[in-house]
Parts: sequence; structure tokens; C-alpha cells
Amino acid sequence: MTETSIPRAEQSLDEEETATLAVNGDDTEDDETEDDETEDDETEADDDAEADDDTDTAAAGGRTKKAVGEGDLFRQSEIAADYVEGLLDILDYDGDIDELVAAGRPMVEVVGERLQNLVGQRGATLEALQELTRLAVFRQTGTPSRLLLDVGGYRANRRKELAAVAKNAVEKVKEHGEPVRLDAMSAFERKCVHDVVNAMSGVASESEGVEPNRRIVVRPAD
Repeated sequence: MTETSIPRAEQSLDEEETATLAVNGDDTEDDETEDDETEDDETEADDDAEADDDTDTAAAGGRTKKAVGEGDLFRQSEIAADYVEGLLDILDYDGDIDELVAAGRPMVEVVGERLQNLVGQRGATLEALQELTRLAVFRQTGTPSRLLLDVGGYRANRRKELAAVAKNAVEKVKEHGEPVRLDAMSAFERKCVHDVVNAMSGVASESEGVEPNRRIVVRPAD
């Protein structure tokens, strides 16, 4: 039977991810910059690109991750797409589902009208759905998945917004020479900001605090 329970929007499951990822061997900080994690995550072909080679191994939950080939990654995206399709049918939502592998990770994109309820406030429901989908993949393959789920282009649009936030913070740091603390963000959002800041000279970024109030501090580079 397809698991269809959807955590409340205010629950933070990613993002860079506690209860579910304790099962699949990932860590809450998989989606943050190397200053805050043991490996890079949230890899994308565009402004969210980050090196996390599939041949690398990392200790996680007492286990060692195995290299995953592109065929296996595409299989993960297929499993995820089937799971998401089942959820959409049960919830009576219409959407086109694309499964693919991009930048070394499986991806599922859902495109359609009236999908905002699947995104939730600041993407909280989307993050919950992503974790459920990752768990569905893990149950079938026994392999921890770094699957990225997007609905209605939310992540791409949010990256653009966060790029503007990051650039504004960098300008303030360079103008005044003082650290700038941003609002609390999800792991996915923090990763987007880290990528933008770390591509600029003279500044650096780091995370502070604990979920759900973890935030980024942009400061002058040492």
C-alpha cells in the first residue's frame, strides 16, 4: 500500500532531515556548505551546483555510502516518480511528472496547475514530500537517496530569490565591514545562499543556531 501520510507543513524534514534520514543514513547538514557538513549536497546543474562525486564514500549513520552509477540513479528517479504519481492520484492533483538524473543525482519534477498546496509555506510541505519520496526509494533499493523533488518550479524560483538576498548581504558586508545575519532558513535555502556567497571574493558564510532557527551569517573573509 502506498504511504500517503503528509507531515504538517511546519515540520522540518530536510536541506541541506532528522527522523527519516536517520533511516537512510543522511544527515541534516547534507545540504549545506563544506564549512558546516562532512560532504557537499544539493547538487544542481545551475547555481546550485556542487561537487559530490558518486565514487566518494562518507560515513553516515555507522554505514559507508557505496558508489552509485547513473543507471542506479535513474532507477531511483523512476521509483520516486511512481511514488509521487501515486500520491497525486490519491490527492486528486493533476501534474506532469519528469524523472531524470542531473549533476549526479536523481530528480523528479512535477509541473502543473494548482500545485501550491504541495509546496506549502516556504516549501515546508515540499520538503516533507521529498523525504517521504526518498524513504520510498530507500525501501525499494536499500540505498540512501539524494533525490531532489521539485513541484511547480518552486526550487528554481526560490534560488533566484535567495541569490538576490545573498548578494544584498554581501554588499552590506563589504560596505560596512560587519557580519550580516540572515533570517532562519531551511537547509535547501541555506545551501543556495552559501553557493552565491562562496562564489564572491572578500566574504564568507557560515551557519549558526539549531533547526528550525538555523541561519546564515555572512562576514568578511579572514
